[in-house]
Order: sequence, then structure tokens, then C-alpha cells
Amino acid sequence: MATFALIHGGGGSAWDWHLLEPELRGRGHDTVAVDLPVEDESAGLLDYADTVIEAVGDRRDLVVVAHSWGGFVGPLVCARRPADLLVMVTAMIPAPGERPADWWRDTGFDHKDMDDPIGLFLHDVPAELAAESMTRGRSHADKSTAEPWPLDGWPDVPTRFLLCRDDRFFTPDFMRRVVRDRLGITPDEIDGSHAPMLARPKELADRLEGYLPVRP
Repeated sequence: MATFALIHGGGGSAWDWHLLEPELRGRGHDTVAVDLPVEDESAGLLDYADTVIEAVGDRRDLVVVAHSWGGFVGPLVCARRPADLLVMVTAMIPAPGERPADWWRDTGFDHKDMDDPIGLFLHDVPAELAAESMTRGRSHADKSTAEPWPLDGWPDVPTRFLLCRDDRFFTPDFMRRVVRDRLGITPDEIDGSHAPMLARPKELADRLEGYLPVRP
């Protein structure tokens, strides 16, 4: 049995994982999904990581799963607490000392038209679920986006990257390049939009379980 620590993206919440959690628990695993303090003007990146670490407590066999902007948080958790695996799901990959606000420029991200967020992020999510997701969005305070990422390098933890082939925000060609340049690995791929935990929870659970190390 593994413990999956599920870290949502920018402006998201623990609710984002509410379909994935029963899939993983039904397979005998434990899950921990928390609301990062994204609205707290005093909270920095290490505070975000501490929120996850405190929620995990003394659970063992930890797998950290970071989605989208949560990519700035997942490695911090792994640097401060033993983890068996880090899985980045269509996530931002930080560089040492990089401010999250600068990531877009540093990676050459092609900014998108945000007039249709459902079409951009959730185009394959059932309509009612996508609409509910929009009502649950939270504002993101500036501090955690403006401070440098505090690690000197990537944590010493096995890392997998899962990109979404139909992602209109972090498009596949863009993410393949960023993953190669920043992690030096070839990403795995899954069908679907930027939110596979809402669009394809069973398939995502299959992938996550398939990443687990084989135990004697």
C-alpha cells in the first residue's frame, strides 16, 4: 500500500482530486489531498510544502503527485521528507532560484487566450463537473509566485513526468521540450486535457499505481 500526497495546481483545491481518491483507495492505497494556502498573502513556497508534510504526518511509502503549478511544491516536499516517488502531472518544472512568476518567460511558454477557461483547461471534463470546477477556483497571492524556488537542485527521488496529449494549455510539444531540458528524461503520456484527475480518474489511477516500486 502506498500513500499518495496529491498537490493541486494554482488556484485549485483538494476538491480537484475528489474523483481520483476513491479510485486509489479502492485499490488499497491511502490518499492525502490538502488545500494549499494559495490565498494567504504571508505564505511562501516552504509554507505550502509544510502544509502537505503536516497533513501526511507519519504515513509511510509516500508518493508525491504534483499537478500543474503544484510542480513548484512537490519537489520541496520530497526534499524535506522521505518519499519513494515523485510524479509530475502536466506540471511546471522549476529551476534552482527561479521565481514561479518567471517560469513562463524562462521556458518560452506561449501565452494562451484565457477567455474560455473550460475550453483551455477542461474541454474533455463532463460539462457539469467543469462548471463546478470553475466555481471552486481560488485567487493566488503574490508571495509564493515572486520568491525564488529555494532548492539548489532536484531532490534525490525517483521522478516520473506524465503529460497530457490533448492539453491545450501546456501543449505536448512544449512540455516534451521542457521535461527534456529540465529533467533530462522522456515524459510518459496520457490522453486528455490539463485536468486528467477530473476527466480520466480511473486511467490516471492506473498510471499512478503502475509507477509504484515493486516491493519484495
